[in-house]
Amino acid sequence: MDTGLIHIYCGDGKGKTTASLGLVLRCAGRGGKILFAQFLKGRPTGELESLKALPQVTVLRGKAILKFTFQMTDAEKQATCEAQTALLQKVRDFCEMHHPDLAVCDELVGACALGLVPEEQVLDFLKDKPAHTEVVLTGRDPSPALLDLADYVSEIKKIKHPFDRGLAARIGIEE
Repeated sequence: MDTGLIHIYCGDGKGKTTASLGLVLRCAGRGGKILFAQFLKGRPTGELESLKALPQVTVLRGKAILKFTFQMTDAEKQATCEAQTALLQKVRDFCEMHHPDLAVCDELVGACALGLVPEEQVLDFLKDKPAHTEVVLTGRDPSPALLDLADYVSEIKKIKHPFDRGLAARIGIEE
């Protein structure tokens, strides 16, 4: 790739991470080097097991978050902020050292919207990334500044979801 662009997959619908994984597969199929960093999420999922089988994909994850931010004490929220910000720094370091063709920052938009990662640091990362690295950010509620910086913005809207009927996440489909 000559020019790496910035994608945001946002909205309240299911499929933001899934869409980013489609791009991971496309890039891997063409021999690209990929970083897949997962913010906020901590449970083991099927997609992470699949990514481990792809030698050109590096996976970075932060510490598992087991509570919603509104359930956290101030100390827990501070520790979560530090862990998520440290993960962003690992992403930056990896991109500077290895110059991947694609860097996916899953749920970084959400981490930013929740105040768990300083938006200015995310904007700096996007402005300073290697020129050829394509970057995908996923999550709900992107700020106007993130939207302005993005080249692609795709909103995934929930029309209907089984969770609304009380159906829990299913292994192999949502996990």
